[in-house]
Amino acid sequence: MQGTVDGFTYGLVTPLTAFLMACLGAALGLRCTTRSLRTRGVSRAGWLALGATSIGSGIWTMHFIAMLGFTVREAPVSYDRPLTYASLAVAIVMVGIGIFLVGYRGATPMALVTGGTITGLGVATMHYLGMAGMNFEGEFAYDTVTVSLSVVIAVVAATASLWAAVSIHGFLPSLGASAVMGVAVSGMHYTGMAALRVHLHPDAAPAPPGEAPTSLLLPMMVGPGCFLLLAAVVVMIDPLVVTGDPQQGVRPLGRAPRCGGRMTSIPTQRGRIRPYETASRREHRQSRNR
Repeated sequence: MQGTVDGFTYGLVTPLTAFLMACLGAALGLRCTTRSLRTRGVSRAGWLALGATSIGSGIWTMHFIAMLGFTVREAPVSYDRPLTYASLAVAIVMVGIGIFLVGYRGATPMALVTGGTITGLGVATMHYLGMAGMNFEGEFAYDTVTVSLSVVIAVVAATASLWAAVSIHGFLPSLGASAVMGVAVSGMHYTGMAALRVHLHPDAAPAPPGEAPTSLLLPMMVGPGCFLLLAAVVVMIDPLVVTGDPQQGVRPLGRAPRCGGRMTSIPTQRGRIRPYETASRREHRQSRNR
């Protein structure tokens, strides 16, 4: 028996909230990756790990916020907790591989293609592993072409995200890149959902009145949601992470501040510095030197 699927039980609330979470995770990941490029050693690895966890948590949270609006009208739906958390681990690890590749190798074509493919496959794996963690009296069937399209979207979005992470350093351009990444991740999710068909068992029990997945999913999203908030606090504390400008507050040697839009040079004085020398003595000394 064919099941009736509703992916927008709460209207536009869940898609918009999911999109915002994807943007938040992407923005934090971009800022952390930018900061890692200005550091070395353990600090670089720490910033990259924070960026990867932020992006992975944002994508995972986006997916399951969107799933809050998913229902099968003829059967109750529950979630397998180990598989659901496993999908979070897959997202973080696979995104981490891509982030570390470009973080240490730079935006080379090989690093971008390799990292983008691994990260994109990780995002797609997270999505379909999370779907496999849904329990109900039936089974899912997928359209192969649409599933392939969702994987391609994930790989392209991941590659573009990795390029943006190491190439875009300004605050406003990063916000734009985060919005594009949020659109791409949301597009991948709903493309994958468009490939879904539900086949119910003949003896499937009817869904009880008022049954909703919110009581199952919301507690599981508390941890990743709190992590994203803490990561946002860390990013806001470090001004270099926010601006992404490595030259902020650094004045080149031999230069004075800009005055009237023109850079002026600081004249250098030869010889020994005489801080208390009067103007008359200085003129007398200079005339003797001539």
